[in-house]
Parts: sequence; C-alpha cells; structure tokens
Amino acid sequence: MKQFFHTPATTSFPYAPLENFEGTRGHMVFDPSKCTSCMMCMKRCPSQAITVQRAEKIWTLDRFRCVMCGNCVDVCKFDVLSMEREYAKSATPSERGIETYEITYVKPERPKKEATE
Repeated sequence: MKQFFHTPATTSFPYAPLENFEGTRGHMVFDPSKCTSCMMCMKRCPSQAITVQRAEKIWTLDRFRCVMCGNCVDVCKFDVLSMEREYAKSATPSERGIETYEITYVKPERPKKEATE
C-alpha cells in the first residue's frame, strides 16, 4: 500500500535520458583531409576493423568489428582519428555498418633550395 502514495525511487529511462560521462567512447570520427596513409591505425587495430588501401587512397571502417578500444586514436600522429562521446547510429547486418572514405590529403610541397654561388 505504501507504493501507491509515494513517488518511485528510480526514474524511468525515457523520462530522464542518460548523460554520457567524460570518458565515454561513443564512436570514432575520421578526417580524410589529414590522413597520410601511414597505415598505423590499421596495424594497431586488434579487431582488424580498419583497412587502408594506400594505392587507391581508400580508408574503410567496419563498425560491427570495431570494439572502441581507442588504439587507433592513440597511435595516430596527425590527429586524423578522434573519439566522440555520442554513440553512432544503429545499423542492421544487411547495411553492414561499413564506412568508406576517400583520402583527400595532399602532401605540401617543400620549399625549393636556392643555389648559392
């Protein structure tokens, strides 16, 4: 009888959505304009979710294989990869959750040395 006259001790999920804390690993974000195709992220990935095709300039992430460990983000020297706190959109197995990007990085030209006489 006591339950009918008091508010519940917990909040229901849709009423108060859960907030992500600071260390949450939601999903990975890739910036194709900074990627130099060094392949370190692919070599460091324990679940082999990342593939880099250097000749075709294609970078692929299989979201179903990725375990969000963050190794690829730690090893990337060019800040190409980052972890966002929000979770990725859901995908069905028929969609496969594979994201493919074309690497658009252009190597800057070195300044020409002047001939000294």
